[in-house]
Amino acid sequence: MDFLLTIGISLVVLLFSAILHEVMHGYIADRLGDPTARLMGRLTLNPLKHIDPFMTILLPLLLFFSGSRILFGGAKPVPIDPFNLKDGKKDVALVALAGPLTNLVVAALAAGILHLGALSIPLLEEVLFLIVQINIYLAIFNLLPIPPLDGSKVFALLLPDEVANSYLSIGSIGVFILFALLSFPIGGFYLPNFMQHLYTLISRLLGL
Repeated sequence: MDFLLTIGISLVVLLFSAILHEVMHGYIADRLGDPTARLMGRLTLNPLKHIDPFMTILLPLLLFFSGSRILFGGAKPVPIDPFNLKDGKKDVALVALAGPLTNLVVAALAAGILHLGALSIPLLEEVLFLIVQINIYLAIFNLLPIPPLDGSKVFALLLPDEVANSYLSIGSIGVFILFALLSFPIGGFYLPNFMQHLYTLISRLLGL
């Protein structure tokens, strides 16, 4: 596939995958008692409602042109008011899980179409593979237990309230922690390698 075409398709796939991720956060929150996202018009696939200049456009481009093995980004987070949810931390965790699980479902559906084998259209097969790849990485990335990522809200469910609140409070510096882990190995641990191993495991489970 042409280099510029690959960039363009990757960004479009990433954009709509991230939008689906955020819409499902809002949809599940709405079902659990918090209508904030719906009332603010965020339960829509209209990209203009979801684009974040840095996470949706600049970060993916920087990763792509830097030769990163991992391409990810995100849409503007949908607003959630946890005080409207019916069951506190449990519902917050369910809302958080909705986004990454949506990405895994999208990846599985695209993988299923690839397995049909009757398509025999090289460009379409490459697009489907990009859909699988980007959605798996989005799921893995968002499930990392680093505040404010979705995984931190799931992990917080296992902690006592006071400890969970302290843990989630580092969300304001979480992006710096994340970039440090993505950029530098710590001991024998290097986050990109860890994400690559998880990607390989999930893609094998999908038969790719």
